[in-house]
Amino acid sequence: MSSNPTPGLIIAADGRAHCFWRAEAAEYQDYHDHEWGRPVTDDIRLFEKICLEGFQSGLSWITILRKREQFRAAFDGFDFRRIACYNEDDVTRLLTNAGIVRNRAKIVSTINNARRACELVDETGSLATWLWQFAPAPSERPERITLDDWRANTSSAASVNLSKALKKQGWSYVGPTTMYAFMQAMGFINDHLSGCACRTEIEEQRGRLSLP
Repeated sequence: MSSNPTPGLIIAADGRAHCFWRAEAAEYQDYHDHEWGRPVTDDIRLFEKICLEGFQSGLSWITILRKREQFRAAFDGFDFRRIACYNEDDVTRLLTNAGIVRNRAKIVSTINNARRACELVDETGSLATWLWQFAPAPSERPERITLDDWRANTSSAASVNLSKALKKQGWSYVGPTTMYAFMQAMGFINDHLSGCACRTEIEEQRGRLSLP
C-alpha cells in the first residue's frame, strides 16, 4: 500500500485507489470494497444496520463490525418480527452475552425499534420503500466528495429529516448523525471519496436500483 497525491486516497495492493479508512483495520478492506455505500433494499439488513449504528453510539464502528456475527446470533439475525416478541427474559439473556455490547438502554431500544418496524411494514408493505423516500436527490449532493467534505459533514438535511420521521414513529437511537452513517453505509448516498475505485461501481448500482 502507498499514499496517493489526492488527499484521503491510498493505493492498495491491488493497484487501485481507495478511501483512506480502508487501511485502518484488516476488517475494513472487505467492508469498504463490498459493503459500505452499496445500495441495500432488504428490510432485515436495513433494520440490522439501524440497530448496529445505535449500538455504535459512543464507540467505534470497528468494535461493532468485529462483533457483528455475534450480534446476529444473539438477535435472531435481526429478524424484527422475532425481536418484537422479546420480553424481559430476553433482555436479561442479552445482558449476559459477552459477545455483544451489553448496554440495557440499547438492547431495549432494539426491541422497541423492532416493534416500530413491524408497524411500518404492516402499514406500508416495506421498510425499504419507506426508508428510501428520504434519500436525497442528486441535486442535493456535491458533485465531488473530498476529504474535507467527508470530515466536515457528519449529518445532512436528509439525515435530519429521516431522524425526525423515525422519532415521530417512536424509534430511538436514531439521531441525525447516526442516520447519516446509516445512509452512507446502505447506499442512500455515495460518500466514497472521488477517485476511489468503488465510487463508480456504486454509482452504477445506484442507477440500477429497484425498490420493492
